[in-house]
Amino acid sequence: MSKSKKFWDSASKNYDKTEERFEYIHHKSRENAKKHLESSNVVLDYGCGTGTTACEIANNVKEIYAIDISPKMIEISKGKATEKNIENVTFVEGDIFDEKLKKESFDRILAFNMLHTIPNPEKTAQRINELLKPDGLFISITPCLGDKMSFLIGLQIRLVQIMCKIGIIPVPIRRVKSSELDDLIVNGNFQTVDTEKIYKGVSSYFMAAKKE
Repeated sequence: MSKSKKFWDSASKNYDKTEERFEYIHHKSRENAKKHLESSNVVLDYGCGTGTTACEIANNVKEIYAIDISPKMIEISKGKATEKNIENVTFVEGDIFDEKLKKESFDRILAFNMLHTIPNPEKTAQRINELLKPDGLFISITPCLGDKMSFLIGLQIRLVQIMCKIGIIPVPIRRVKSSELDDLIVNGNFQTVDTEKIYKGVSSYFMAAKKE
């Protein structure tokens, strides 16, 4: 098992609790996403975490295929879906580069709160473009740790980056700026259709972009 998978497995049991303080951002981003969803959509939720977003939008789409590298996260996600009697979401341990994901299979691909934690966002954006159907949408929300944030969260982020540097946290937490995400979209052959900067202690950038 990789170090990053072990890290997210360990984080899974307290993940929802640690994210409570950012619930305003999470709720706002989910509501923004719903504006770009249709009942006929087949959706890929990339980095689904504990499945909150997938469960929240399940009634708005035809089907969701939700993936995460952490088996513990997937286990929690399945429990949520069972508890809420949600039957159109399939939670699977996996990565977006898995060969079982076929080209042009999805109408929408979500990447919520994870683009700042992956080692090669450019390669990931290209893969997302490949998996989307023609005119499909890439929908994301990303903490922009290179933009505005509160003093307290700034201190916490500096501590996290030190822990990343010395290997305690085996995940590349990057201080992304919203302008860098704009460039990522353009260079990944997408056309932006909707953006919003959402602030609650830290700036997060919501984006919806159409495959070109």
